Amino acid sequence: MSLLAVLLIMVGVVGTVYPILPGSILIPSLAWAWILGSSASWTFGIVAAGLAIAGLSASAVLTGRSLRREKVTRGPIMAGVVGAIIGFFVLPVVGLFIGFAVGLFASQWARLKDGRAARASSVNALKTMGLGIIVRAAV
Repeated sequence: MSLLAVLLIMVGVVGTVYPILPGSILIPSLAWAWILGSSASWTFGIVAAGLAIAGLSASAVLTGRSLRREKVTRGPIMAGVVGAIIGFFVLPVVGLFIGFAVGLFASQWARLKDGRAARASSVNALKTMGLGIIVRAAV
């Protein structure tokens, strides 16, 4: 049971950074409702899932549009997620953010072959991802 909880937390952490995965309270709230099985827990689970889906949709629309405008593909975002995971274990807590930024920049630099363009697109992508995280956290 503890392993399942750890896996759900990991999905939530990755879902916070990568806006396609269901982060927020979607997975834990529905799992909690399923385990308890009461009408009150199912009501909470469904309301929480609705709010999480609304936040996920708003975040995906905002970030997706801006990332397409900046021509940031999924590859650099996934490189940022891998960098975040590595950074989290190297420098607990702050390494998550530093690793994401470094992974994103390195991938953009390798893709664009221009340091200035990679820096500009990475900074804009980080701002966009930060806005998406704030929107999801507010919902």
